[in-house]
Amino acid sequence: MSRHHRILIVGTIPYNKNTSSRAFDAYFHNWEKENIRQIFSNTKTPVKGHCGSLYQITDQRLLKCRLKKIDEVGVIFEDKDLPDDWKDNDLEVGSSFVSYLYKIGSKDTPLKYLLRKWVWNKKYWDTKKLENWLDEFQPECVFLAFSDDFFIPEIALFVAEKYNIPIMSCIGDDYYFNDKRSISPFYHFYRTRYKALIRKVFAHKGSAIYIGDKIRDKYNSEFGLNGETVYLTSDIERHPFRKINREHPRITYCGNIRLGRNKSLADIGEALVQIDPSYRLEVYSAEKNEEFISVLRGKPGIDYRGAVPYKEVMQVMADSDIVVIVEGFSQKDVQITRYSLSTKAADAMATGGQILVYGSMDCGVIEYMASTECAVVCDKKDDLKVSIERLLSDVEMQKRLYEQSEKMSVEHHDKDRNLTLSEKMFNMLIEDGN
Repeated sequence: MSRHHRILIVGTIPYNKNTSSRAFDAYFHNWEKENIRQIFSNTKTPVKGHCGSLYQITDQRLLKCRLKKIDEVGVIFEDKDLPDDWKDNDLEVGSSFVSYLYKIGSKDTPLKYLLRKWVWNKKYWDTKKLENWLDEFQPECVFLAFSDDFFIPEIALFVAEKYNIPIMSCIGDDYYFNDKRSISPFYHFYRTRYKALIRKVFAHKGSAIYIGDKIRDKYNSEFGLNGETVYLTSDIERHPFRKINREHPRITYCGNIRLGRNKSLADIGEALVQIDPSYRLEVYSAEKNEEFISVLRGKPGIDYRGAVPYKEVMQVMADSDIVVIVEGFSQKDVQITRYSLSTKAADAMATGGQILVYGSMDCGVIEYMASTECAVVCDKKDDLKVSIERLLSDVEMQKRLYEQSEKMSVEHHDKDRNLTLSEKMFNMLIEDGN
C-alpha cells in the first residue's frame, strides 16, 4: 500500500528543477507519483517530476473556447510520456492576437488580472474531462501554490469544496498584505475582489506551509492558521573549506534580476572594480526583458552571462569563491520582497563558499541571512567596498562563516528533516479533516 495521501497541486508552474517550482521537492521528494497530480496554466509542456498526471489549462485555449473555435480546454499529461527538460521554444502561442496578449500579459497590472479573471470563467474550465480526471484521482487534500491571479485560488477552492477536503496553502510571497498607493480604480477593484477571495480560501478548513518565519507569523496571526515554516532545501554538495582566491576570486549571482536586484548587482560591480579593476561579478539569469538586462550589460565589474540550466547553476555556485544574494532598495521593491525568502539562500549555504548579501534590511531574505550570521551582510552602498574587502582578506572570518553556514544549513535546510515535517503536516491536516 502507498504510504502517502493523494495530493492535488494547483499552481501556475508544474514541478521543474530549473524554476521556482523546484521548491516542491522540499515537500514531495518522497511522495509516490501516483499520489500527486497537478492542475497548471503554464503554456509549456511539463517535464518529468513529482506528478503522475498533470492537467493543463491555458489562456489561449480558454480564449479559443470562448470564440467557439474549440470545445475542450484541458490537456492531460502522464509523467511516463514527458521529456526530462523544458525546451526554450516550447511556448503555446499561435495567432498574432494571442501573441500580443502574451506580450502585454508579461506586465503585472490590475487590468491584466481582471481580464484574466474574465477569461478564466468557471463554466469554461470546469469541463466533464476535468471532472472525470479529478474523480479518477479522488484527492484528499489540495496543495495551493499561491498566485496573485484569481483563477489559481478559485480552482483550489472549487476542488476542496467539491470533495470536502482541506487546503494546504503554500505561501512564499506576500500576495495578501502587499497593498500599494494607487489612483487607478482598476487597482482598488482588483485588490478588493482578490483579498475577498483569499479570505474565503483561508476560511475553508486547512493550514499553510511558509517559506520563512517572518511571513509565517504574519499570516498565522491574521488568519488564525497553525502553519509551519518548511525551508527550501538544496542538492548542492558541500565542499571543504577553502580560502578565497584573492588574486582571481570567482564571484557569482544566479537568479532573478527584477525588483531592483539589477541595480544592487550594478552597485556590487562598481565596488569590485574600485577594489581591483580585474574583478568581475558573473550574473546568470533567465531574464529576457532588455529593460532589466540593460542595467547590467556592459556595466563596470559586471559579466552578464544569461540563462543556464539549474544543474549548471549548482556547479557555478559550488565553484564560486563568493555567492551573492541581493534585493532592491526602493520602497516599492521592498514592499514586494519584505516577506520573501530567496530560493538561493539554501543553495548558498549548502555550497561551503562565502556569501555576500546586499539589500535593504527590510527585505525578507536580507533579514534572514543577517539572522543566521553565516554571511557578510551589507545594507548601505557606502559600506559595500569595505565589506567586500574585509571578506576577501580576512581568512579567519571566512572560516567562521563557513562553519556557521554549515550549522544553519543543517538546522534549517536539511532535506530529510523538512520532508518529515511536511509529511507530518499533511497527515495531521487530512486526518483532522476526516
